[in-house]
Amino acid sequence: MSNRRASSDEEPTPTTAVGAGSQTLMRGLDVLEALADEQLTVGELAERVGLNKSTTYRLASALVDRGYLAATPRAGYRLGPKLLALGSAARDQVDLVQAARPIMEELAALTEDTVHLGVLDTDQALYLDKVPGRRRVVVSSRVGDRHPLTSTGLGKALMLDHDPSYWEERLGAEQGDARRTWTAWKKRMADYKQHGRAFDLEENEDRIRCVAAPIRDVHDRIVAAISVSGAAHYMEDARMDALSRDVLAAAEQISAAIGHRQKSGKRAKK
Repeated sequence: MSNRRASSDEEPTPTTAVGAGSQTLMRGLDVLEALADEQLTVGELAERVGLNKSTTYRLASALVDRGYLAATPRAGYRLGPKLLALGSAARDQVDLVQAARPIMEELAALTEDTVHLGVLDTDQALYLDKVPGRRRVVVSSRVGDRHPLTSTGLGKALMLDHDPSYWEERLGAEQGDARRTWTAWKKRMADYKQHGRAFDLEENEDRIRCVAAPIRDVHDRIVAAISVSGAAHYMEDARMDALSRDVLAAAEQISAAIGHRQKSGKRAKK
């Protein structure tokens, strides 16, 4: 059965700006999908997606400008280099989640607390996966959520290798006047860096604390972080110190699963 829509030179007029944006997005995706298997001229592409040539040309040109399509004179359009980069990133993220999941489940069973996996995404911590704990504690996070770097354990762990100037920049952007608290916060971040892990001391959510550690790739770069989160009355200072060993061990296991090799003498101490 053909999925081709009837072609029309009369384009429907959306009633709202949101509707117009959604319609344009859907049409752009139709164009990308139409080129998944073969290169097409603008005429062939217009027929395939059921639009007139002028609309098809505008959409294709915009996608070429962003690198999602490439154009060859007379031969037409094909998928562009930006899709290769996005596909590679998507594959890496899926591989990371798959590698981390069993280790996260073991850590959640061991600690009875909620375990998160996250990555740095445009100066925020993006939560990729979550394994709930066994305690009757609700941690109000969801897969796909984005949270500030400076108030979350995951966020702090993700930027441990960044220059202190980046720490200060994020503190100022996320919490106002960085100069008021910068000296103390820089000292705290330096301590986290020295120990290879970071804490959230009820900074992101009331009565919730967490311990987080970075995950490294084959090039020793921080590419993700893992954390254990629980109610503050289960996470007194002594237990957070003890949990640090478990979280660091889990982070090293995930790192090894994606190609990282622990360097001699590099293991952080509690």
